[in-house]
Amino acid sequence: MSNITISLPDGSSRELPEDSTVLDLAASIGSGLRKAAVAGAIDGREVDLGTPLHDGAQVAIITNDTDAGRHVLRHSTAHVLAQAVTLLFPGAKFTIGPAIENGFYYDFELPDGKTFSEEDLEAIEAKMREIVKENQPFVRSEHSMAEAKEIFADQPYKVEIIERVESAQEGGGAADAEDAGEVAGDGKISAYRNTDQFVDMCVGPHVPSTGKLGFFKLQRVSGAYWRGNEKGPMLQRIYGTAWESKQALNDHLHQLEEALKRDHRKLAVEQDLLSFPSELGGGLAVWHPKGAIIRKLMEDYSRFRHEQGGYEFVYTPHLADSGLFETSGHLSWYAEGMYPPMEMDNGTYYPKPMNCPMHCLIYGSRQRSYRELPLRLFELGTVYRYERAGTLHGLMRIRGFTQDDSHIYCTKEQLAEEIAALLDFVLSVLRAFGFDEFTFNLSTKDPEKYVGSDEIWDEATEALREALDAHGLEYAVKEGDAAFYGPKIDIDVRDAIGRSWQLSTIQADFQLPERFDLEYVGADNNRHRPIMLHRALMGSIERFFGVLVEHYAGAFPTWLAPVQVRVLPVAEAHGAYADEVVAQLRAAGARVDAAAADDGLGKRIRTAKMDKLPYVLVVGDDDMAAKTVGVNPRGGDVERDVPLDEFIARFTSEVADAASVAFGS
Repeated sequence: MSNITISLPDGSSRELPEDSTVLDLAASIGSGLRKAAVAGAIDGREVDLGTPLHDGAQVAIITNDTDAGRHVLRHSTAHVLAQAVTLLFPGAKFTIGPAIENGFYYDFELPDGKTFSEEDLEAIEAKMREIVKENQPFVRSEHSMAEAKEIFADQPYKVEIIERVESAQEGGGAADAEDAGEVAGDGKISAYRNTDQFVDMCVGPHVPSTGKLGFFKLQRVSGAYWRGNEKGPMLQRIYGTAWESKQALNDHLHQLEEALKRDHRKLAVEQDLLSFPSELGGGLAVWHPKGAIIRKLMEDYSRFRHEQGGYEFVYTPHLADSGLFETSGHLSWYAEGMYPPMEMDNGTYYPKPMNCPMHCLIYGSRQRSYRELPLRLFELGTVYRYERAGTLHGLMRIRGFTQDDSHIYCTKEQLAEEIAALLDFVLSVLRAFGFDEFTFNLSTKDPEKYVGSDEIWDEATEALREALDAHGLEYAVKEGDAAFYGPKIDIDVRDAIGRSWQLSTIQADFQLPERFDLEYVGADNNRHRPIMLHRALMGSIERFFGVLVEHYAGAFPTWLAPVQVRVLPVAEAHGAYADEVVAQLRAAGARVDAAAADDGLGKRIRTAKMDKLPYVLVVGDDDMAAKTVGVNPRGGDVERDVPLDEFIARFTSEVADAASVAFGS
């Protein structure tokens, strides 16, 4: 038997017998790698570990502790979930069960309109563990469309998927993203079988057997429309999470517990920051005084930084004639995210989903010279986007929100420098609010949904790539994830419990200047087309606020706290001195209130701590006589008999130091 040569990701090569599989390759490298392997990639295509290798193949081993490996674990666990449900609930119909971030789900239709209960979840999870213990192999097979329809004859949703794929291929097109996961290629449907109990359509790859699984937890049940169509059948969706080890699973479950405690929707109510009145409609918030104070500080900070950064402030209306969004391309490419039109006597109007078309009108209002560039326009502009009711999530997914939105018009020669400056600007703003761990993603064009030439897209993408490289930043490339008008850099932050949030965006755009016929007169006296950069630092004020609430668990740093100090008189007789303390603190710029001695001191202290105030001051007889205060700092040791002047000096110094970091003053 002859040998074959395999190339590895590190540039090395390895010789193996010609009938070797991906698993054989992993074993030849080391027993640890063999144990951790869950799949492989041959020439860039993910495959099962049992897939034969060919001479000259480029091969990578996918391990269970990587994103790709966890995806395989989670999708394999979803199959086990479906198998358990069909065994426990005869007649159940199963639809699709993808891996998602941190977990998986599977959608089912149960006989007689039954819904899953908490007890059902426990029984399903127990059955899944039986399947895992049996170490059933995942066996791949490929079938013609006719064969697949026969195999899944009693599963109407699977048959529908097959027929959709068949129809797309007959029409010369490609299956949509949801169906493509079932297509093996060459008109075949791929499937995986676990003994004779269960078979499911899937392109794979999967772990070799169910015994490679086991660190999972079913979490909840929700309703889900088939294919997201509100007029379609309502299904039961079971969510779960799966990891490579018991420790990884426990860490994730602990993070979920922490996230529940930090949920901004709960904390916003407890701390009287804002609310979502049903009378307003879904996805719309009203800001209460305490929340509005924090928002004002955020917006004041944003205005200050933009003013210091050479931006010019603009304001634009909340709606516009449909012709504007036809010119910008939003009605062609973004209509599903816009609210329905309003028919008026002088035309058709839409609430604006973005500020950029109106900023283009400002630029184009008169002739521009190269001497004016870069022109940096800034607006705290409120936009409106239609989000389906099922996707709304407090401030994180909302229908009306305000962006700290900037659009920069520059020459091609200025582009790289502007992008580099924007990266510095964005990171300094995020650090001012307490974030110091960042992830960078470069999103490239969607080949099915973009405007402009490939050449322009390549040029814009390369400019963003060069800026990231010049900063020495590591970044991931998200193929096809850009908006229709240009590539972008997304900047994610990691919060206090390790979750990642996408906040800031820098997007290069060669399209809108073309669509709006924007020009400038160059030094050569000829007309040239500017390049446009879209940039949001916080993303949206609302979402950024929600992230801050969860990052700090409602315990805002002193400079951001809506109430920084609360003064508690021990008894009614100390009320006048408490008022004096409040007055002096207020004169020093503190946001301060007092809680009169209507309740016991212990209860008032507990209330202040539940409000997560930075400082609680207690004043009694000795304090009145000596002009002192008792200081209860959040998370610190209690101090007695602190001179009031000393506390005020310490407090103002703390706030000033935070301001100097944030505002650079």
